[in-house]
Amino acid sequence: MRIAVAQPPVVAYDVAANAATHARVVRTAGARLVVFPELSLTGYNLDAPPVDPGDSRLAPIVAACADAGAYALAGAPVREAEGSEHIALLLVDGSGVTVAYRKIHLHPPEDDRFAPGGEHVVLPLDGLRLGLAICRDASIPEHAAATVAAGAEVYVATTLNSPEDPRDERMVGRATANGVPVVLSCGAGPDGPLVGAGGSGFWRPDGSVIAQAGPGPGEVVVAELPAGRQVSSRGFSSEGSSRR
Repeated sequence: MRIAVAQPPVVAYDVAANAATHARVVRTAGARLVVFPELSLTGYNLDAPPVDPGDSRLAPIVAACADAGAYALAGAPVREAEGSEHIALLLVDGSGVTVAYRKIHLHPPEDDRFAPGGEHVVLPLDGLRLGLAICRDASIPEHAAATVAAGAEVYVATTLNSPEDPRDERMVGRATANGVPVVLSCGAGPDGPLVGAGGSGFWRPDGSVIAQAGPGPGEVVVAELPAGRQVSSRGFSSEGSSRR
């Protein structure tokens, strides 16, 4: 499976503008799955209104996925029917949008508004089982271990790490401790009150880097991941990076 990790520039609070950027990346990445950073549809603005999966502003991403035969994982705040709110990953394909995962481990002040998710999620796609994580989740070794124990063959993290954060060391640790490849999409450049470090990329189970973006916004990196039992032994092959 060809997987792309993107670190697009973000327009604060502007779901329509960010969705248009997501759609352009999906159309040009040439990947089966495109992974975007934490809260990529609103920016890291913790007071942003929740995004409903049926929101018409997401239609360009749905159309792009339909045209490209692709899936996308995009970040947004969501509200449940009973009123609780979560930092979430939305799964987009050509038929629509669903909530795929809710962040379990929250930073202050995120927990002033948002509730923690309750489940480790493994997403089956094209014969692969993708374990999902959002930012601080990937900082906690037990999260990756529990996700792999639930059946994940690949650990997919969407984050907004600062330049001072030991992001690369952490990704190596998640890969080597659990014997699985790691996929990271990290925001880059100014985003709400933060500055993202970028460096989105891919790590083999032995911790070696396959491909990695630089620190600036706009880069997309693509790699090929073998399916099934080959995952743990072969990891990724690089398809390179570009600005899109």
